[in-house]
Amino acid sequence: MFQTLRSPEVLFITLGAAGILAITMGARQSLGLFVSPINTGTGLGIEAISLALAVAQFTWGAIQPLAGAIADRFGPRAVLVGGVLLLALGSALTPFMDTTAGLILSLGLLSAIGSGAGSFSVLIGAAAQRIPLHARGAASGVINAGGSFGQFVFAPILQKLIQSLGWMGAMWSMALLVLAALPLVRSVARPGSSAPTHAGEDQGLMRAVGSALLERNYLLLHAGFFTCGFHIAFLVTHLPGEVALCGLPPSVASWSLAIIGLANIFGSLFVGSCIARYRSKLVLAAMYASRAALIALYLVLPRTDWTFYFFAAGLGFTWLATVPPTAALVAKFFGTRYLATLFGLTLFTHQLGGFLGAWLGGLSIVMTGDYTWMWYADITLALLAALANLPIRESAVAREPVPA
Repeated sequence: MFQTLRSPEVLFITLGAAGILAITMGARQSLGLFVSPINTGTGLGIEAISLALAVAQFTWGAIQPLAGAIADRFGPRAVLVGGVLLLALGSALTPFMDTTAGLILSLGLLSAIGSGAGSFSVLIGAAAQRIPLHARGAASGVINAGGSFGQFVFAPILQKLIQSLGWMGAMWSMALLVLAALPLVRSVARPGSSAPTHAGEDQGLMRAVGSALLERNYLLLHAGFFTCGFHIAFLVTHLPGEVALCGLPPSVASWSLAIIGLANIFGSLFVGSCIARYRSKLVLAAMYASRAALIALYLVLPRTDWTFYFFAAGLGFTWLATVPPTAALVAKFFGTRYLATLFGLTLFTHQLGGFLGAWLGGLSIVMTGDYTWMWYADITLALLAALANLPIRESAVAREPVPA
């Protein structure tokens, strides 16, 4: 796999993008650790906090195609810098928010817009513009692994900070950590760089989006990615609550989230190498089906700390490893000219599922006292996602000729 990344320039771009994603995703994916402390400190209630985090899931997805479109049009540098600053600002303001509306503003909007602008669509799109075709699959796997590494590092650090500094101090500390992404922007987007031209493949942004939304294979890809968002948002938001219901200490939740991130590093690298050897749709179908099997196994096992660790390792292997084959299929369908925008749209669908996963999880615990029906829904959606990917045809979509 790494033979394709031997070029110093390719490796520099790839590792820079992976580093930025490690910071933005590490901060974003660890927010579930703050749910209980924020509830204790503000008395807002789990349902209200879940709503704010559900809005964050939706906003993170909604900003992806918009940030991608701006990066496709003007270049990624300003988008990435602005995203990092907004993520830091949203984190810094959160301790001052003691209402649901305030929490929605800081975490649901500012932090989510910032992390979304510094996430997959812009980073993978920017890297694809500067990396040769033969190296893109491996590069996307490494970039994706960066996000998982961030989760692995951030979760236990933030848990320790919450215990030692309180949730407010931990949130302010996270705001400072996020700013470490700023020096890495130069590696992905050089100063003064703009979007490259693609003669012969540029049909205009709106025309490209319109034709993509009529493409059956692209819509099937969206359907599977919706389930991925539902699954991830439910777990990252409510896994600490599930651990608490089982009478286990908070450290089990933080280490489970860290194990998910660690396992996904290997999963992302493995899947990145698989893209060159197997059809991406089959890789996606296998990952979604494995999630259904793992959740079913979890439901019949005793709830111990080691059960959670093994469950986290199994799910973590496919956690966000769905991103490289999904991005590869979008590029295969439509090329790289508007990859940040068109892949951003799939991430928007991903986060529609994420909104429901985070919000319905909160409703489930309030209305039924546990997450049983959410687990059943997750299994069902994972099986449907596996089936949705099988009919996809992996070929370039014929483009209408661009008027002279």
